[in-house]
Amino acid sequence: MVLGLLIVAALPLAIITIPNTLSVVAGLLPGDIDQVGLRRTHGLALPALMLTVPLAAVALRRAKVAHVILGGLALVALSDVAGGYAASELVVGVVRVLRGIGAGLIVPATLAAVWDRVPALRALWVGVLSLSLLAAQALALWPLDDVSSWKVTLQPYPLVTGVALALAAVYLVAWMLLGRPVSPGLDVRERSRLLLAAVPAAGIAVVAISTATEGWRATPVILLAATAIVGLLALASIGTAESRPLAYSMVAVGVVLLPSAAQVTLVEMGGLGGPGLRGLWIPYGVAGLLAVAASVVVRLFARAAGRWLAPLGLLSMVVGLCSVRLVVPSADGLVLAVPFTLLAVGAAVALTATLQEVGIGTAAFGLSLCFAGVLAGFLLGTGVQMKMLDGVRSAQELVDSFVGALHWWALIGGFLTVAIIVLAAVMARRPGQETTPAGLDGGPPCAGTDSGARTVPPSGEQRGDVLLVRASPDDGAGSSRDGEGGVGMEHKGVKSPGEPDGGGSADGDVVLPVSSQGAFDKLKPRRDNEEPADPAGALPAVPPQGHSPEDAASP
Repeated sequence: MVLGLLIVAALPLAIITIPNTLSVVAGLLPGDIDQVGLRRTHGLALPALMLTVPLAAVALRRAKVAHVILGGLALVALSDVAGGYAASELVVGVVRVLRGIGAGLIVPATLAAVWDRVPALRALWVGVLSLSLLAAQALALWPLDDVSSWKVTLQPYPLVTGVALALAAVYLVAWMLLGRPVSPGLDVRERSRLLLAAVPAAGIAVVAISTATEGWRATPVILLAATAIVGLLALASIGTAESRPLAYSMVAVGVVLLPSAAQVTLVEMGGLGGPGLRGLWIPYGVAGLLAVAASVVVRLFARAAGRWLAPLGLLSMVVGLCSVRLVVPSADGLVLAVPFTLLAVGAAVALTATLQEVGIGTAAFGLSLCFAGVLAGFLLGTGVQMKMLDGVRSAQELVDSFVGALHWWALIGGFLTVAIIVLAAVMARRPGQETTPAGLDGGPPCAGTDSGARTVPPSGEQRGDVLLVRASPDDGAGSSRDGEGGVGMEHKGVKSPGEPDGGGSADGDVVLPVSSQGAFDKLKPRRDNEEPADPAGALPAVPPQGHSPEDAASP
C-alpha cells in the first residue's frame, strides 16, 4: 500500500522535472538577469536526469532501493528549498541539476522496488510512467497560473515533495522492520550495457546544450537529432533477442510521447484559442486511468502475449499521432481524450508487455534509452519548429506555423514509430549477440532449471529419449556426486548419440540414451533372435545373478 502511494506521488514528481517552463514567466524575470542564459541553465535538468538513470541503475547493485528513493526525494526537496533563493544563472543551474539528479535516482529505484513484488505494482508503475510522460508539460505549467514570481518554476510542487518524502520515510521504516527484500541484481553484461548507455546520453546532452548556446540553424539541429535517434536504435539492437523489443519500445515511447504531448498542450493553451489547461484535465484523467487499467490487464492476463501486444501498443501510438493531425487544434478539450488515450494506452501496453520478458538489468537499460530518446525527440521537434517559424512576420503566421510544426511532428513521429515496429520485427528473426542464462538477467530461473543445463538435441538428431547427467569436473571421466535434490550416478566416457569422438560439452553435461518406456520401467520381453527396432534404445543385458554360498547350504 505504501509503495503504491509512493509511486503515485514520486514518479510524476520526477517526470515533471523535464519540461523547461521558464519562457512562460519571462515577463517576471528581473532586468539584470540574462534571460537567454537563464533559459539554457533551466534546461539542464533533463540532461542531468538522463545521465543519472543508467548510473543509478548500476549503483543499485550495492545501494539499497529504499535508501536510493529517499536520497532522490531528498535532492528534489533540497532543490525546492534552494530554488527560493536563486538569484543568478549559476544558482539556477545548480538547482536544476540537483533536481535532475534526484529525479534520475527516483525513476530506476522505484522500478527496482516493484520488480519482484505483486504484478499489479509493476503495472501501476508503467501506467503512472505513461501518464506522467503524457501530462508532464501540463503538470509543469499548472503552478504558473497567475504567479507573481518566476522562482515558482524551480519549486512547482513543494507540498507534493513533502508528502512523497514522508511516504519514502515510512517505506524505509517498513522495509527495516518487516524485512528487507533482496534487491534484484545485475550481471556483468548488463552493468556494462548500462554504462555504455551513458555514452550516447552524454553526447546528446552536449548537442542539446550546444544548440541552445551557439544558436544553430534548423537543418543542423534536425540532422543531429536524427543521428542521435539512429544511434539509440543501434544501441538498442545489441544484446539478446528477448531484450530488443523492450529497448525499441522504450526508444519509441521516449522520442514520441512526451515531445508530442508537450506540443499539443502548448497549442491548446487559452491564448491560442484552445480550452486551456482547465479544459484538458478531463482528457488527461481519462487517458491516465485507461493507461493504468490497460497495464494491469496486460500484466495479469496476457503474460505470454508480449510478442504481438508490443507492436499493437506502438501502432496505437501511431493512430494517436494521426488523430492529432485531425483534431488539433480544437476549442473543445473533450475531443483530445482520443489522441491522449491512444498515446498513453499504447505506451502502457507496449512497455508492460515487453517488461514481462526481461530482467531488471535489461529493463534499466531500456529506461536509460527512453530518457535519452526524450531529449532526442525534443531536439527533433525543436528543429521542425525552427524550420516552420523561420520568416514569420505576423501573429497569425506565428500561430499557423506553430500548428503546422505540430502536424509535421506528428507525421514524423508516426513514420518513425512504424519504422521502429518494422525494425523490431526484422531483428526478432536474428539471434542475439549474447545469451543470458536463466537468472543472470535479474529474473529468477524457471523451476527445475539449472544454470548450466545443456540443451537437448532436436528430435531429428537424437534417437529415443535422453537423460541429462552432470559430468564430473575431472576431465569428463569420473563420478557425478549427489547434488541438491538429485541422485548420484556413476559414468565414464559417455557421450550423446551422433556426437563425434573427442567432442564434449564445455559445461560437463552428459546425455544418456533412455528407453522410450521410461528410465525406471521394465523392458518388455523380446522373442529369441529379435533385434530391437531402435539400436539407440537397446540397453546392455543384465548379467545373471552370481552363485551364492547360501545356495549350497540350503537343503
